[in-house]
Amino acid sequence: MKLLNYVSEDKLKLGVWTEKGILDVSKLDQTLTMEKLIVLGDEGLAYMQSLLEKEVGEDHYLQENELIFGSPLTRPEKILCIGLNYVSHTEECHMELPKFPVVFSKFNNALAAHQEEINLPKNALQFDYEAELVIVIGKTAKEVSREEALNYAFGYTVGNDLSARDLQFRTPQWLIGKTCDQFAPIGPWLVTREAIDPNHLSIRCTVNGELRQNGNTGDMIFDCAEIIHYLSHQMTLKPGDLIFTGTPMGVILGYPEGRQVWLKKGDQVVVEIEGIGRLENRLV
Repeated sequence: MKLLNYVSEDKLKLGVWTEKGILDVSKLDQTLTMEKLIVLGDEGLAYMQSLLEKEVGEDHYLQENELIFGSPLTRPEKILCIGLNYVSHTEECHMELPKFPVVFSKFNNALAAHQEEINLPKNALQFDYEAELVIVIGKTAKEVSREEALNYAFGYTVGNDLSARDLQFRTPQWLIGKTCDQFAPIGPWLVTREAIDPNHLSIRCTVNGELRQNGNTGDMIFDCAEIIHYLSHQMTLKPGDLIFTGTPMGVILGYPEGRQVWLKKGDQVVVEIEGIGRLENRLV
């Protein structure tokens, strides 16, 4: 199931992809939101399926090119990120393979939507992209086993872990260069967990049409199950929490210093993940 939030009359509304177009869920249930659907879990997905099976008129459907997309999630309790999680990316950064997941965080101010313009902060110069698969947690996870871990995911979306490298490396803590406003665009779709295998997805990033990253989630050092398992033993994961799972090789930071051409105003950055969708943002 492919879900999305879109903006209408200054409000976020829930939609679901169908072959006829995007079903406007608010015309069938004005109380159902993405957050409520996630908390309801399997019961909520069964209810959504019942809505999809109703006979409704054409006025219940919207076309994708008519929509103003919203972020699939707007108020997660946690936005956790895994650094150096692809073998190829670790090698290009000339770092040893981590023995444990490298964890940092972003905050809700960093969230942005598909097609939203990203305002670059004035106090930094070295802007970089990071194409990432994002896990959306579906139910409370506390000390879960690796074998059961993927059952705690509600689904997956596309993310771009935008980074201001000059801010990131001012100190050993990466936070200040990672959670600038709008530096965690996600979307456009949230694909529910039964629809894809997160361990074998192609992942790409282009800048102004030029291919920069071309990898596969199979190159992860710590796969999605291991990430959920590990994090759930350090903290309680809650429904709606987001986990950025790392990026493959090809980031600007990995280029030789003389070839590092940082992102700038006007650049169009596109992240695509197989089976999920295409996230586009222009920098201004």
